[in-house]
Amino acid sequence: MASRFGLRAKALTPRLRDPLLNRSALVSGSRTGSANAFVAARIGVASYQQPYSSYTTIPPSHSRQRSPSHVPSKAYATARELNKTPLYDLHLKHGAKMVPFGGYHMPVQYAGQSVSAEHFFTRTHSSLFDVGHMVQHRFNGPGAMAFLQRITPAGLEKLEVNSSTLSAILWPKTGGIVDDTIITKLGPESFYVVTNAACRDKDLSYLSEELKKWNGEGQPPVEHKVMEQWGLVALQGPLAETVLQKIVADPEKADLKTLLFGQCRRIDLKVPNRVAKYILVSRGGYTGEDGFEISIPPEDTVDVTEALLSAMGPDSRAMCRLAGLGARDSLRLEAGLCLYGHDLDDTTTPVEGSLSWIVAKDRRVETDVNKGAFYGADVILSQLKPKSKGGAGVERRRIGLTVEGAPAREGAKIVDADGKDVGVVTSGCPSPTLDKNIAMGYIKDGLHKAGTEVDVLVRGKPRKAIVTKMPFVPTKYWKGVPQEAVYHDSK
Repeated sequence: MASRFGLRAKALTPRLRDPLLNRSALVSGSRTGSANAFVAARIGVASYQQPYSSYTTIPPSHSRQRSPSHVPSKAYATARELNKTPLYDLHLKHGAKMVPFGGYHMPVQYAGQSVSAEHFFTRTHSSLFDVGHMVQHRFNGPGAMAFLQRITPAGLEKLEVNSSTLSAILWPKTGGIVDDTIITKLGPESFYVVTNAACRDKDLSYLSEELKKWNGEGQPPVEHKVMEQWGLVALQGPLAETVLQKIVADPEKADLKTLLFGQCRRIDLKVPNRVAKYILVSRGGYTGEDGFEISIPPEDTVDVTEALLSAMGPDSRAMCRLAGLGARDSLRLEAGLCLYGHDLDDTTTPVEGSLSWIVAKDRRVETDVNKGAFYGADVILSQLKPKSKGGAGVERRRIGLTVEGAPAREGAKIVDADGKDVGVVTSGCPSPTLDKNIAMGYIKDGLHKAGTEVDVLVRGKPRKAIVTKMPFVPTKYWKGVPQEAVYHDSK
């Protein structure tokens, strides 16, 4: 496959070990096509060589039950020509190696740097990720809040304006996760919602049906709009604020220091020869680092991105670089964050997924949807109470693992001391930051406590593993108090 990508290695080119690929990588950042395919598979590309089916989402193999009849096929996205984000040409200009992901041509890494190098640069400086493949929505109208509170367990009434919350769209009856999502409250009747690209067709079909049902009940009106062609970039890393500050048109008005994790603000940004107005900047991201996700109108996406990349003048490349899906995956796993279709799926409830905290406290009583409960509330609320206290509890829980020897990949079985199957790995890779193998998976309830010793079968051989509290690497979200960079001490 190397010739397919034009990535033939020169015999005398020096090599370094790339822990993410568990193989040698060219110092220049070049690698064989097969290695790229390896990374693509690890970040959730179902079939690297078949672009028209490659964004079919593969569910975790740990599912213990058949999907209910109302849950669609796991082939969430229909076969169609791959889309391009507004930054496609910019990626090619910067030497990106493109792979099919979520129905889009997406950069897995960039010329001149390995996946590990992009990972480390994000942890120590700042990186810019194109996440424009994600689906951006707007829900407006007097019924918007109530509608979103029906399909998710979020507590939107108490959520402050210009604040965000992680949540999950749920199936009726089962409480299984349709998709994980970020919901931002822009006003009492206005919400900005981001969902996963690989679930696009499934999510839009679900929302269409639910809105049809909502309207048929004579509920208050809801306007739903998909923000097609809008850009979305994630500026992540300890220097993210420094870089963004350089292109803020009015630093005093923007006041980035007071913009905390989980909050958003409309900010004017300086781009070549003009100002991009009223850009929605949210503090957060998918790496565990401080950073921002920036939603950008189609006409401003390229200019804002280029302005960020050149914000520091001659020193720009030393402080902010583009990074691809490969680094994004290892960063999110170190942060203990889920990838839908792997660590979460239609048959997994928030409680099983160790996401009980997304069920708002003021929504833990009512189970009747007609009285304001969320979908699957009767199942989920009963799971919140363990069996020992009279509740239903759960049979499995999502956990983190550190694994000795070879890295454990998705699908690897977790076994107890007697060799009995007790769980399965859903994500795994070598951690560049910790220099050890980490993984995420599901394990039998009761074995989920940190420190529990188990084995993971890697290529049929048992490898010692320890249930480990997540995040593996301490997060450094900006909450008004500086977060010390302590991850280097955790090796």
